[in-house]
Amino acid sequence: MNKFVILGGGYGGITIATELLEKEIPDNWTVTMVDRSPFQGLKTEYYALAAGTAAETELRVAYPNDPRLSLKYGEVTEVNLETKQVIFADKEPLDYDYLVIGLGCVDNFHGIPGAQEFSNGIQTFSQTRITYQRVNDVVPYGQVTIVGGGLSGVEMAAELRESRQDINIRILDRGASILSSFPTKAKEFVRDWMLDHDIEMRSHVSLKRLEGGDLYNEEEIIRTDATIWTAGIKPSPIVEQLAVDKDPSGRVLLNEYHQIPSHPNVFVVGDCASLPFSPSAQAAESQGKQIVEVMQALWKNETPKLGQIKLKGVLGSLGKKTGFGLMGKKTVMTGMVPRVLKNGVLWMSKHHWG
Repeated sequence: MNKFVILGGGYGGITIATELLEKEIPDNWTVTMVDRSPFQGLKTEYYALAAGTAAETELRVAYPNDPRLSLKYGEVTEVNLETKQVIFADKEPLDYDYLVIGLGCVDNFHGIPGAQEFSNGIQTFSQTRITYQRVNDVVPYGQVTIVGGGLSGVEMAAELRESRQDINIRILDRGASILSSFPTKAKEFVRDWMLDHDIEMRSHVSLKRLEGGDLYNEEEIIRTDATIWTAGIKPSPIVEQLAVDKDPSGRVLLNEYHQIPSHPNVFVVGDCASLPFSPSAQAAESQGKQIVEVMQALWKNETPKLGQIKLKGVLGSLGKKTGFGLMGKKTVMTGMVPRVLKNGVLWMSKHHWG
């Protein structure tokens, strides 16, 4: 039997699994999905779990239940491209003929001493559970500091304010403004919302080190009771180990079929893939659909014909009642409508509908 293995049950991996199951899988092929967790976590909503406004069970999605899909749980430590094996911490290796690497990302601490030791993240379910405990143990009138003013940092701050009216919240960013990549209209709307909700925003902050609750901005000490890190991501350490061509961010360079050129039996999806746009759940799902098209063509001895991936836009939330969005490249939406749209996207993700 030929083995098709999907590493990672995130947005890209789950899309590939569900799309394959909706089509015909050759009788001489098996499909296996590997993850450390027995369910998919809706990562785009981890900020709500960390803030305490969403229960963990609301962000769990069951993997497909189909006899054609085998599920294997374990901690992957290595991918050996030469022997075509997935190596586990405490299990026998798993052989593959075709492989999808969708192992996601980890926090990028940019070499700042103490950042990993003295901050909390929201990249995994496990991390987010700890972050929830940490920030919700902050006493009334205490200080929570969010490092990073991108989409994750903004959503984290807003949701935390909805959860805790009694604490001080600040966002630190090394740029000139929060949401630096968004149009001015969106930035101004979010900035005004933050000011209305007593969330401090500090720009041009260049952290040099963290020591407990002391954040060093050059020689200035910024005091905090809890720190949440949302200041960038990098690919999984397993991908860092791969001796293949990568871009300056460490993401794997791919051909037009999402394959590693030197190993065309290996696809890379999601945060580990070098793409012409920023990593996102939407990008991973779009990639996943195209990878299924490639496999279907290969099984039929046809040449794959893929169109260009076109992302619909970005949606962000400011608590449960308002939000902001960028449709296409220029159209900015603010208020209740983008928040309702995001709720709809979340509902579709829970039901594996793209």
